[in-house]
Amino acid sequence: MEFFLEIILNLVGLLVGIVVGTISYIGFKNTGSPTLFRISIAFFAIGIGFGILATGFILDDFIFKTGDINRGISTLGVASQTVGYWFIAFSHTIRTFFPKSRYLRSIGAIPLFLVSFNYVENILRAVSFILLVYGAIETLISYIQGRKKTTLFVAIGLGLLGFGEFIGWYSFVFPETILYVFSILIKIGGLISVGIPVSKIPLRKISFDENL
Repeated sequence: MEFFLEIILNLVGLLVGIVVGTISYIGFKNTGSPTLFRISIAFFAIGIGFGILATGFILDDFIFKTGDINRGISTLGVASQTVGYWFIAFSHTIRTFFPKSRYLRSIGAIPLFLVSFNYVENILRAVSFILLVYGAIETLISYIQGRKKTTLFVAIGLGLLGFGEFIGWYSFVFPETILYVFSILIKIGGLISVGIPVSKIPLRKISFDENL
C-alpha cells in the first residue's frame, strides 16, 4: 500500500512540475522574460525527477520486486530535481553561490556534516538543501523589505521544498517509516506555493500601442 502511495504521489509531483513548467514557458514566450525561462526549466526538471522516481517504483513493483527502488534510478531522479532547485534558487535569489553572511554560511554547511559522502544521492540532497534553505532565507528577507505576497509564497515554497528534501534524506536513515511519503507531500506543497506567483503571469501575448 505504501509503495502504491509513493508511486501516486510521485506522479502527482510530475503533473504539478509539468503544469507549472508549461505555464512558465507560455509566460516566457509571451513576455520574453529570462527569469520565466529559467523557472520553466526548473519545474520541468523537478517534474521529470518525480517522473523518474515514479518509474523506479513502478519497475520494482512489477518487474524487479526487490521492495525498494533501484539506487541508480533514484539517484537520477534526485539529480534532475537538484538541477531544478538550482534554477529556482538562481531565478529568485542567488547572485553568488554562497551568501556573505557567516551565519547563513554556517546554516548551509549543516547538511555536509549530516550525510555520508559514500552515496551520490546523499550529496545531491545536501546540495539541494543548501540551495533551498539559502533561497528561502534570501526570499524571506526580500519579502520583509518589500511586503509582496508573491514573494512570501516563494519563500514559503522554497522552505517547504528544503524541509521536504531534509525529510527525504532522513527517510533513508529510517527506511521502514512513512517519512518518504511525508517528504513527497511537503515538496508537492512547496512546488504549488512557488507556482502560485507563476500562475499570475500573462498567458496571452502583450500588445503595445504603436502610437506610444
